[in-house]
Amino acid sequence: MPLLQVESLTKRFYIDHLQREIDVFADLTFTLEAGQFMLIGGANGVGKSSLLRCLFRTYIPTSGTALFAARQGNIDLAHAADVDIALLRREELGFVTQFLRPRPRVSALELVAEPLVDGGMAWEEAIEQARETLDSFGLKQPLWSAYPTTFSGGEQQKVNLARALIAPRRLLLLDEPTASLDSATRQSLQARLAELKAQGVAMIGVFHHPEDILHLVDSEIRLTTTSEVIEHVVD
Repeated sequence: MPLLQVESLTKRFYIDHLQREIDVFADLTFTLEAGQFMLIGGANGVGKSSLLRCLFRTYIPTSGTALFAARQGNIDLAHAADVDIALLRREELGFVTQFLRPRPRVSALELVAEPLVDGGMAWEEAIEQARETLDSFGLKQPLWSAYPTTFSGGEQQKVNLARALIAPRRLLLLDEPTASLDSATRQSLQARLAELKAQGVAMIGVFHHPEDILHLVDSEIRLTTTSEVIEHVVD
């Protein structure tokens, strides 16, 4: 089976003060193979980020299935137990946003090394790889030991990308990761995503600058305000 098989996935939000449900997207169906890159397009407010959050299970889908071919067996991301989702996030699912929410008094270097240490790597080796990754995203070396809570938005995003991409996942969800980046850092991100794709990482992304990654895209789904889904395969 594909790495991810989504069938009739639907998300609605209940607006309490309106006492009614609002459709976000409905009956979304697609498949994704290992190493494929799917771009999610559409106007603001049509549910692009909500789709990614449903797949990562930050949001719970209203209906439908999202069958993920995990190493331990097939898991429906729409209905799996929280403990299973937590395990997948540690080992197989990654999520990259445009925002970093760093913990106070933790250095950039430590934040980036943590995913490797959590995966069993020795601290010294993880720190060395964190240095290389921060350097590849253009964060100045004097900032590596500083606290990202004091950084500008662009500098925080460099740390955010380094932390999210240092430990490859089998499925990577990208939610506007380039929104606050300069052109040089966007090029570094392009290179890293191309490297991950070549390694077989599947990716689904929403991009502020889609032209940056069009050469990596295999297919695109465009969501509309009427919940219509337009899907095409990129030649």
